[in-house]
Amino acid sequence: MEHRSDSMKKGPARAPHRSLLKADGLTDEEIARPFVAVINSANDIIPGHVGMDRVADAVKTGVLMAGGTPLEISTIGVCDGIAMGHEGMRFSLASREVIADSVEIAVSAHAFDAVVMIPNCDKVIPGMLMAAARLDLPTVVVSAGPMLAGRWENKHVDLDTVFTAVGAHARGEVSDESLLALENGACPTCGSCAGMFTANSMNCLTEAIGMGLPGNGTVPAVYSERIRLAKHAGMRVMELLERGITARQIMTPAAITNAMTVDMAFGGSSNTVLHLTAIAAEAGAPITLDDWQAVSARTPNLVRVSPAGGYHIEDLYFAGGIPAIMAELAKGDLIDTHARTVTGGTIGDVIKRVPGADGAVIRSIDEPYSAVGGLRVLKGNLAPRGAVVKQSAVAPEMRQHSGPARVFESEEDAQAAIIGGRIREGDVIVIRYEGPKGGPGMREMLSPTSAVKGMGLAGSVALITDGRFSGATSGASIGHVSPEAAEGGPIALVEEGDTITIDIDAGTLTLEVTDEYLAMRARAWTPREPNVTTGYLARYARFVTSADKGAVLEC
Repeated sequence: MEHRSDSMKKGPARAPHRSLLKADGLTDEEIARPFVAVINSANDIIPGHVGMDRVADAVKTGVLMAGGTPLEISTIGVCDGIAMGHEGMRFSLASREVIADSVEIAVSAHAFDAVVMIPNCDKVIPGMLMAAARLDLPTVVVSAGPMLAGRWENKHVDLDTVFTAVGAHARGEVSDESLLALENGACPTCGSCAGMFTANSMNCLTEAIGMGLPGNGTVPAVYSERIRLAKHAGMRVMELLERGITARQIMTPAAITNAMTVDMAFGGSSNTVLHLTAIAAEAGAPITLDDWQAVSARTPNLVRVSPAGGYHIEDLYFAGGIPAIMAELAKGDLIDTHARTVTGGTIGDVIKRVPGADGAVIRSIDEPYSAVGGLRVLKGNLAPRGAVVKQSAVAPEMRQHSGPARVFESEEDAQAAIIGGRIREGDVIVIRYEGPKGGPGMREMLSPTSAVKGMGLAGSVALITDGRFSGATSGASIGHVSPEAAEGGPIALVEEGDTITIDIDAGTLTLEVTDEYLAMRARAWTPREPNVTTGYLARYARFVTSADKGAVLEC
């Protein structure tokens, strides 16, 4: 059987290439076998990557067991939690494109036959899936797994609890000693943070789209089962290679729709809208915000894991994980069970012996939390091309809200106003010039949203931005407003005190200003000078598209 890597290692003309491979320590026997790239994003700064080297070693063992030659390659990564609330967050979303490009470059330049990708944390996962779609090789994704929940004051907690406690501490409701105890106990193990935040949402959706083995999204990072899963990933990629099954044969329109459906059922991070939209574009199955809304309208919300509820990823693991959610959705004909997966079979094969809902962590399709999905697309004169809210984490009293705009030109200014007690009940906080171009980098707003909750305002204050939110965000937090302020979108035209009306049930976001008055403001608007004029972010701002297009780069 001919392999792609033969182009660089077979025949007399490739003696120099084999010489270099032997300098790596490879034997003739290893060189003769298929080459498998093991893309390991491990580093020492991201908690989700601690222990990832053990996962990579297990993957390589699996490849060797199945007759391949594994060769490890690294990528960059950003920890959103550590980057949160300062200039570092500008690089988070922007890193997704670098990760995708670097994987494409390394795998293509060295003519690998197959790939196993090992991501964890927010942008590494979608970046690798984007690269998988571009490369269209036999590929398996196996994450390093989620963190276990922590304990504080006799309750389960996670990173979101710490961010929220900062606001409560500012109000004098949490002591210095108690905050330190929470800081020490909220993140007790390595892994991606314990709630249904962006990393875990994307690791779970990797299963739903068919690119990860069952358990990829939910088996805890510290469980030995994670190592066994990694070995099976290494073995499975060799089977895909033998059968000629490539990434695009799995990442089909049906698979993309399955992933969107599961996302709505478990109420994932609003960032998944950005990422799945970008992945779908790379896979040749583009989707729009209208497609997202159509899926949301027909999909019941069955799961409410932190920040939408008190459960954590480990609870979802014990309840059967993503296969159990898909099995329950399939009872309502909401899943395409014929879609292929890296198991070598179909989604139907994966779920056929899975009972479905446990009735607690995963609700029955007949008794959902909500008849519609966890995310909602809003449109109106404030967001003509759309905005996104995690409606499953919005308090009932905030589903309809009207109040005065409190306008801020940056996250830092808004955060200072919230912590400083200058935001009042009923206000609508508007944070603009934080979009893909305007930021640049579309920073997450976990610090302000957590401060709103910590200050006791979650049931009375909304926040709207052309930036985005962490998966840990809850409340009436509306992001991805498109077009963004830097493009002259209506969010750039909002003035202090304007009335903004939000109706999540109706799907509308309205600036209560007449069309004529808004047009007059638009004529007077002038673009702001860019925040960054040199380096990668300047290039990123030049080529990045809007949030409704997935914030991908234009070629």
